[in-house]
Amino acid sequence: MIHLISTEDSAAIEEALRPREPETSAAPDGAQGKPQLLLVDDEPRMLDSLVALLDAEAYELSTAASGAEAYAHLQQRQFDLILLDLRLPDCSGHDIMAFVCANTPQTKVIIVSGETDIEGAVSAMKQGAYDYLRKPYSRTDLLKTVQHALAQRRLEGENQRISWQLECSEKLYRYLVDSSPDIIYTLDPDGRFTYVNSRIQKLLGYTPTELIGEHYSAIVHDEDLERARYVFNERRVGERASRNIELRLKNLHQDDERTFDNTFMTISFNSMGMYSQDRMAQNRQYFGTYGVARDITERKRAEQLISYQAYHDILTDLPNRILFKDRLGLAIAQSQRKCCDVAVMFIDLDRFKLINDTLGHVKGDELLQQAAARLKDCLRKSDTLARVGGDEFTVVLPELHSRQDAEIISAKFLEALRHPFFLDGIELYISASIGIAVYPHDGESIDELLRHADIAMYHIKGSGKNGYSFFDPSMLVATYQKVVLEKDLRHALDSNEFELYYQPHVDSRNGEIIGAEALMRWNHPERGLVSAGEFLPFAEENGLMIPISDWMLSALCRDLLKWKAAGLDAMPVSFNISPQYLDHRDCFDKISATLAHYGIAPSQVEAEITENLCIRSPLHAIEQLHKLSSLGVNIAIDDFGTGYSSLSYLHRFPVHKIKIDQAFVRAIESEQGHYPVILAIISIARGLNLQLVAEGVETETQIAYLENNGCTTIQGYFYSPPIPCQQFIRMAQEKLAIRA
Repeated sequence: MIHLISTEDSAAIEEALRPREPETSAAPDGAQGKPQLLLVDDEPRMLDSLVALLDAEAYELSTAASGAEAYAHLQQRQFDLILLDLRLPDCSGHDIMAFVCANTPQTKVIIVSGETDIEGAVSAMKQGAYDYLRKPYSRTDLLKTVQHALAQRRLEGENQRISWQLECSEKLYRYLVDSSPDIIYTLDPDGRFTYVNSRIQKLLGYTPTELIGEHYSAIVHDEDLERARYVFNERRVGERASRNIELRLKNLHQDDERTFDNTFMTISFNSMGMYSQDRMAQNRQYFGTYGVARDITERKRAEQLISYQAYHDILTDLPNRILFKDRLGLAIAQSQRKCCDVAVMFIDLDRFKLINDTLGHVKGDELLQQAAARLKDCLRKSDTLARVGGDEFTVVLPELHSRQDAEIISAKFLEALRHPFFLDGIELYISASIGIAVYPHDGESIDELLRHADIAMYHIKGSGKNGYSFFDPSMLVATYQKVVLEKDLRHALDSNEFELYYQPHVDSRNGEIIGAEALMRWNHPERGLVSAGEFLPFAEENGLMIPISDWMLSALCRDLLKWKAAGLDAMPVSFNISPQYLDHRDCFDKISATLAHYGIAPSQVEAEITENLCIRSPLHAIEQLHKLSSLGVNIAIDDFGTGYSSLSYLHRFPVHKIKIDQAFVRAIESEQGHYPVILAIISIARGLNLQLVAEGVETETQIAYLENNGCTTIQGYFYSPPIPCQQFIRMAQEKLAIRA
């Protein structure tokens, strides 16, 4: 971990490290050149003699014949050694000695005097003189005394420098220890603090003084004392010592508990370092423990948050799929010991997608949060509600006494969701489809229970929604059939098992074929001919509508080339276009490119859309239909009247034809009967100047009623069922021949 140093800390470190070597004279023996010697004597002959004796040595000499000259030299520079005569004409040598001691005490002084009075020598030595030479002296004595004085000067200077470095090092060490982001401490063998740095006060509120002599248990959380006993009494060293042990420590003034990551090693004080010099020694004495404690509270909180988010849904704060499976596994294990059942529920919110698409995802998320809160309020404390994705929730009910308990919870769910939801003042209603699987009757594994609950949920959703259903093995048959159907559908596309059939549009006044509708059929290798109503809804649910629609468009164009070769190129043909295909980004480019590729005039094809597409999102439908119309393709509304038509938008749709749904046609039982829906649709078509086709016509009575009220274009089994392309071409040619 890297700790950044603030500006204030950096300044403090610089202050601690700034050189402050004691003031010295010129550095001895060449540190800054030759040793500096000052020779002071009022006798010129003696002064010359001293210079002559010392000049041959590697010294830099200065001379003074009086006290005034000596003072002048001493004020200008520092000397390593002074050879001083005590008797000077203008002052006493003792005065110069006092000046040296006061200003440059590190300078060595050798007294050179001709006095025989011992008192003068003693007094000089008391003032700090290094030695005393009585005149006359030998050259050898002089040189030896000077060398010894300079040698001692060097040793004292070196010792002073080392002391200064140690002082700086100690200051820096103390600063670093006290400024450390970690708690650094030592304990005696009894576990009592012998040292702790000042970091303890900022983190826990204790001053170092308060803790010295206290046992470590005074600051350790009660629940961690057992682990702390091993940590704080650590006697191992090196790699075997305790590391990264987490303990919670008490805060003196707050309830906040902080977690510390501790690293420990043992010190043997019978050596200079943390380890004894003789590593082979036996029975080394144990003096205590050294420790570094790092505050990892924020890291632990972050880890807890990350762990929580890994097992919970962020939007609803419910357990997610991972945590749900874990709790379901525990519930199953518990039920095996207690011989009881476990219920697993799969909940899907009805109509949520419509609300989410209409109001947007933000409001959809708010709705999910409100729904999750209501569902959670219906459960016991031992139950688990989880969100597994989108608008899907799962529930585990442990220790189930009977299936009736699961039914009661399901009824509570439905009742809770029955009441309106409010989003920004908008009143909304949703319901739920709930599938239930019970362990061990409906499965013995987690995945099997979830899968069976999911199957039961889809069963209730297909039965009208807003209810609950227990899993039944018979549901697997229907599910298996869907799986097989999907596999066969994909195979059918690759094996070209689809075929287009055509049901003619007939003018009831003369029996002339004036157009046709293309209808898909599946030549299943085992089931035979399968109508579109049996497989297209399933194709829409499973993402197969786009490739099937691509095939249908190409097949239609190929058949129209056959029509053209048979002389039927003026006859229009209609085909149903899926809302999924119409919303696909490449839809219009594909239609245009396919028609151009086969050379089919866009006006010869007619796209049929369901009324529900128009009323579900009128503005979007208007935009899509105008794009389709711009290609030159005619548009018809199929199954008109089965939805709740928005007449205010109908005149804005680029539609040229509407088709009366067969459900209204079948109701016609008498030519003189009154069928207001059919009359209304005919009136709408006439008012908007739209063509009109009646579907599902099977009797002469129906034809007569429709024709009498203005609908003369008929499609239905009365004239012909849907037939293959070649058969339709022959029928149309025969009609043309009869007319000719």
